[in-house]
Amino acid sequence: MPVTFVSSVPDNSSALIVPLGKGKPLDTATKELSGEAAKLIRRAAEASRFEGDLGSIVEIFDETEHGTRRIVIVGTGNGDDSESLQKAGGAAMAKLLTSGETGLTFDARSSGEKDAGSRMAFGALQRSWRLDSYRTKAPPKTKPTVEEISVVASDAEAKRWDHFEAVYAGIALARELVTEPPNVIHPQGFVERCRPLGELGIEIEVLDRDEMAELGMGALLGVAQGSIREPKLLVMRWDGTGGTQKNPVAFVGKGVTFDTGGISLKPGPGMEDMKFDMGGAAAVAGAMRTLAGRKAKAHVVGVCGLVENMPGSNAQRPSDIVTTMSGQTVEVLNTDAEGRLVLCDAMHWTQEKYSPDVMVDLATLTGAMIIALGNEHGGCFSNDDGLADQLLAAGTGSGDKLWRLPLGKAYDKLIDSPIADIKNVGPREAGSITAAQFLQRFVKDGVKWAHLDIAGMVWMKSASNLWDKGATGYGVRLLDRFIADNFEG
Repeated sequence: MPVTFVSSVPDNSSALIVPLGKGKPLDTATKELSGEAAKLIRRAAEASRFEGDLGSIVEIFDETEHGTRRIVIVGTGNGDDSESLQKAGGAAMAKLLTSGETGLTFDARSSGEKDAGSRMAFGALQRSWRLDSYRTKAPPKTKPTVEEISVVASDAEAKRWDHFEAVYAGIALARELVTEPPNVIHPQGFVERCRPLGELGIEIEVLDRDEMAELGMGALLGVAQGSIREPKLLVMRWDGTGGTQKNPVAFVGKGVTFDTGGISLKPGPGMEDMKFDMGGAAAVAGAMRTLAGRKAKAHVVGVCGLVENMPGSNAQRPSDIVTTMSGQTVEVLNTDAEGRLVLCDAMHWTQEKYSPDVMVDLATLTGAMIIALGNEHGGCFSNDDGLADQLLAAGTGSGDKLWRLPLGKAYDKLIDSPIADIKNVGPREAGSITAAQFLQRFVKDGVKWAHLDIAGMVWMKSASNLWDKGATGYGVRLLDRFIADNFEG
């Protein structure tokens, strides 16, 4: 959807959207309107008890010489949320997306916040995203009508729009990968959707089953062996430093394109949601799209371990022992604890290949994380306090929030195996922590590492101001902010 910047409210019939903070006088939002329009807004606000709560809306229709124009005042709440303007813009888009309006104009000059109009447009874009390619008989009233967005803002703000646009492109890619059905986004399908990133300057490398077998990736290949779909290791490298930063920051994503649980089969009801078990890999791909799209002055590599976990006749069995690329052996007690098996080999390969000083993995790893944090925060585990602080700050600043959880020797001993070096599950208690402890055993000395368990964040069963039901694109904003704040001059 194209976004254009204008110096004043255009003389057309596009819907005009203006923000208003909670408790602020209505005149703040209506001072640029005609006297009659301002009067109508005041009456409508009083009748609907509009007070500027985040996402609340009051609207009128104003007759002008250019036709009837819809005017919308949308609440931004207390303004203490970094996403408030985004969410306000998204709320307006949710209201108007299928309304018959074809154009929206955001005029946020009255808010006093930097890039206010851009933030509202950014939120509107996020809320507008849908995957409709498989809907052949959608009722006309459910089809989007909004085709363009205008933002009333200065030239300086317009020049900064490229960053918002690049982040949205990354979010859109992540949502697309998560939302597409698993017969389309399998390991090879995931790779093909990411190949066009090469046009942005990202170097693409793909390892197939034979290459991974030669490297000794027994854990990753063990997960994949029950499926007819060939596993892949997708590598995306962006160097915006001109070669001055030798060792890249590494992002490693879990990409289980569909997870049946394998022989440790999941229950049937709800299994359809397991197409989003590649949400970590999708976030990595989306973040790489964003960084390249905005020409980030950083050196970053994104690695995605892509497999399908199926209960075929060749599937690995509970009690199998596999040898990882690191040489450590793993007793597989539960084939549904497969993400850590994929990640441990992908992480080891990444360290061997690129020697990163900083490595962050992202994964929809444990249901226990959803029990612990619900759908409000991703879990953060780290071996370095400074890195954890940087990620938490990036989460708060971007809106992709994180909460730190502990690691420690007391938890680590829970995954000792009596027959191998390590077992892939611990007891029922502290399930997310023991999963993180498993991954930590594959982190080399001196590497600052963080594990982000985002199981509760990549897919939502209810709509919000920034997404419809389904994929959220969680992680893209977080990783972009993390790089921008800490690795760019």
